[in-house]
Amino acid sequence: MPALFDAEAARHYADGPPRQVPGFAGIHRMMNLLLAETVPEDANILVLGAGGGLELKALADFRSGWRLSGVDPSADMLALARHAAAAHMGRITLTEGYIDAAPEGRFDAATSLLVFHFIPREQRLETLRQLRRRLKSGAPLILAHISFPQTEPERSRWIARHVAYGQADDVDPATVAKAREAIGTRLTILAPEEEEAMLREAGFADISLFYSAFSFRGWVAYAE
Repeated sequence: MPALFDAEAARHYADGPPRQVPGFAGIHRMMNLLLAETVPEDANILVLGAGGGLELKALADFRSGWRLSGVDPSADMLALARHAAAAHMGRITLTEGYIDAAPEGRFDAATSLLVFHFIPREQRLETLRQLRRRLKSGAPLILAHISFPQTEPERSRWIARHVAYGQADDVDPATVAKAREAIGTRLTILAPEEEEAMLREAGFADISLFYSAFSFRGWVAYAE
C-alpha cells in the first residue's frame, strides 16, 4: 500500500480535518479522557497513522508523562508531525512504515484517528490483529474514521452527505461529483456493524461507540 500523503498534501493536511470532521477537537478530548480512565500516568501509547502530528500533540499536551510511539508510511507527514509536536519530541518516537514496522513492545494503549478508511479491506483485520498483539491485556484502543451503511441507497446518500459537509456551499457541481466518485472508489468504508465484528475477530472486547457525527464513527475497545 503506497504512502497516502505526498509533500503537497502534507502541507495542507492541518487545514482539512477541522473543516471535514464534525467535532474534530472534541474527538481528541474524548480520546484523552477515555485513555485516562485506565492507562497509567507513565503510559506507553502507540499511535497508528501519526503523520501530521495533531493526535500526538493532543496526547502529549494532555499528560506530561505519556510516552508516544507514532507510525506513519509518509515521510512528509512525519516531518509535519515533528513540527506540530516539536515541544514534546523528547518523549515521542516516530517510525516510517505501516503497522508491521511498529515497535513490538507491549503498549498500554493505542489510537488511530482518521486512518482506517484509508486501509484496504483485505488489510484491515490483519492491521487490527497487529495492534492487538502489541497491546497489554485490557489496554484500550481508540478508533475514529468514516463508517456508514454500505447498502444502497443509503451508501450513495451518505457519500453525498459526507462530501457536502466538507465543501463550500458555492462549490462547482463538477467538483462535487468528482469528490463523490473519489470517496466511493478510493476509500475503504465499512458499515458500523462490520467494524465492530472485525474488532471482535481481532481480539478486542467491551466495544463501545463513543462518537457519532454525520459520516464518522468512533469506538473504544479493549484488548482481550
